[in-house]
Amino acid sequence: METPAPPVDRMLQFFRFDHLPAPLRDVSRPFAELADLIVVSLPSNPERTVCLRKLLEAKDCAVRARLFE
Repeated sequence: METPAPPVDRMLQFFRFDHLPAPLRDVSRPFAELADLIVVSLPSNPERTVCLRKLLEAKDCAVRARLFE
């Protein structure tokens, strides 16, 4: 019997951070890790999607805070 694949959510594509410069990668990584945890821990439903969307908003704000001059 094969091991089932981990759950996937299309929202996770927006949490990718490997393409970012190091300072922004460091800011983004914890948000990606939390998004992964949410996807494997919570059932897929509209509230999980809202949760990920709000986490994405927070990640974007954190990245902008790092870029702020």
